[in-house]
Amino acid sequence: MDKDCHQHPSHKQDLPRLNRISGQIEGIKRMIEENRYCGDILIQLRAARAALRNIELQILDRHLSTCVTDAFLGDNLEAKKQKVDEIRELIKRFD
Repeated sequence: MDKDCHQHPSHKQDLPRLNRISGQIEGIKRMIEENRYCGDILIQLRAARAALRNIELQILDRHLSTCVTDAFLGDNLEAKKQKVDEIRELIKRFD
């Protein structure tokens, strides 16, 4: 995948949310160590997964709004093709 982008967007605003997710994961580990109820553990796992998914979607949106848009506003046909191929690969990995 071509990782070149005129200016990479910052994802620093996602760090506090990632830190919260990290805390959630630590809590899940404690739940397992304490032999907590399966259903409670599953609920917490789903919440952590949903939080990660939301960050994933925001970063994808930023990528489309910056790197991909920059490529399509330019005149380089090869760069445009590379971005389309990159998006296809990313979408395949989303499932």
